Amino acid sequence: MSSRQAKSAETSSPDGTGKQSLPLWQEVIVLLTTALVLAVVVKAFFVQAFFVPSGSMEPQFVQGDRILVEKVSYWNNDVRRGDVIVFDDPGGWLGPLDSREATGIPQRALEAIGLYPTGGHLVKRVIGVGGDRVVCCDGGGRVTVNGVRLKESDYLKKGVSPSEQTFDVKVPADALWVMGDNRFESGDSRVHLGDPGGGFVPGDAVVGKVWSIVWPLNRLEILDRPAIYDAQPLDRP
Repeated sequence: MSSRQAKSAETSSPDGTGKQSLPLWQEVIVLLTTALVLAVVVKAFFVQAFFVPSGSMEPQFVQGDRILVEKVSYWNNDVRRGDVIVFDDPGGWLGPLDSREATGIPQRALEAIGLYPTGGHLVKRVIGVGGDRVVCCDGGGRVTVNGVRLKESDYLKKGVSPSEQTFDVKVPADALWVMGDNRFESGDSRVHLGDPGGGFVPGDAVVGKVWSIVWPLNRLEILDRPAIYDAQPLDRP
């Protein structure tokens, strides 16, 4: 056998295709890099994990719950009343105890690729969208949107009234009016009426819609949007 034939035999792959496979360590690096890139893409465009920072969304969400937020539904900015959303702090809404973030290099690295829940965000329910007039309260003590009273018994904490604070607001275009389900303990749009921005959440601050609770396992739940409008007609004077 000539030296040229010997060299050809040495570099040929076992399957006879003539393609040489990568060493194992290089394959591992390629697989890990691919997995990391996919994780970053998924976090950026599809799904991201978060902490619930407070008890303002009880009873459905408890402080410390790990939740998954999906972003696909809002690719066309189609935020709907009744959605539970995660959004960036519009400015001064989060207290020091609410700004829970990853500590340590491993947690921060995992957070960067979407494998560790992110802190520093708020979780609230959308009550009004751009153009809505949101008022509290009607003669029955209930919140109304565009003159239609809301059915909130499906998610409000038992024994909690829709709001002890009165308000009458018109939601600007591309903004949201949000409230927590535990109205006594929620620093939501009502509390920030006098702040710059008027308590409204800019549309571009929304990260996505809460899709499920994933931890702890005994609270695992896939969420549905509630029927927020009352089936009964609004009582008029």
